[in-house]
Amino acid sequence: MQASTTQGGVFTGAFPAVRHRRLRRTEGMRRLVRQAVPRPAQLVLPMFAVEGSGVRQPVDALPGVARLSPDLLVEEARAAHAQGIGGVLLFGVTDGKDAEASSAHAPDGVVQQAVRALEDALPDLVVITDVCLCAYTDHGHCGLLDDHGQVANDPSLEVLARTAVSHADAGADVVAPSDMMDGRVAAIRAALDDAGHEDVAIMSYSAKYASAFYGPFREAAGSAPGHGDRRGYQMDPPNAREAVREVLADEAEGADMVMVKPAATYLDVIRDVRQATRLPVAAYHVSGEYSMVKAAAERGWLDERRAMLETLTAIVRAGADIVITYAAVDAARWIREDDQ
Repeated sequence: MQASTTQGGVFTGAFPAVRHRRLRRTEGMRRLVRQAVPRPAQLVLPMFAVEGSGVRQPVDALPGVARLSPDLLVEEARAAHAQGIGGVLLFGVTDGKDAEASSAHAPDGVVQQAVRALEDALPDLVVITDVCLCAYTDHGHCGLLDDHGQVANDPSLEVLARTAVSHADAGADVVAPSDMMDGRVAAIRAALDDAGHEDVAIMSYSAKYASAFYGPFREAAGSAPGHGDRRGYQMDPPNAREAVREVLADEAEGADMVMVKPAATYLDVIRDVRQATRLPVAAYHVSGEYSMVKAAAERGWLDERRAMLETLTAIVRAGADIVITYAAVDAARWIREDDQ
């Protein structure tokens, strides 16, 4: 191959003067020049809270994940915190469902109990709560229904805001509305401020897609819709520009962080969102994305550690500042081991 030359005859700009493999020769060299590496502090662990004591209910579709009563949830959160993860994201699982999602904002609700337990035991841990109605409604939709069985946007906002305030009252550091109702960030911000929770942050599920990858989560949370689907309020997978529009609207309404969900199958959207906003960008490595790696690893088709870390690296490389993943504890441990 002919390389370009300088006046002095020195090869420059191409092989053989340029040899890209020089920076790949050793592990030390590769570490030195790495560009996007997940850190434990960037990782958030989703957790499912149930009532009671000593309750552990493994989720078949999510290997390694279980629904936990507050006492056991604290134990697992403590172990995760010891690995250096950035925080936990709480979901409530309850049989107390009705048409108005009244248990979502009950002072003694399952999430409220779990938040208090975590704040008492681990005051330095960032506790994020999912704010939605699907796990608390008897119809399984993310908002209230009107007389025609359709999700009613505006009446749902007041219940979502009450739920967020109840989480903040219990001690949540961040509330994360995942319902995809229009205007919910503004409604929640106003309600939090009116209740004296100006310091509680909002992490908005801004670009949440109507994805096929949520199945294992819905088993864990008992939140599958009883009729129809959620395509009327969650985003259509072909639409990327719409994600930026959603993000900028949530930013204008007072969101402190924005989220793209799913993550691994929406890397282009993460990149677009990262370029559109200066807010921290979270990405949710969702249940189906996680379970696919676990299932393939169980069958010996993939190296779980390498595949999971490569996936999380891709999410960070695309522009995510925060990665929500069921693999957070294992990934944090693997990252720490690799750094030794």
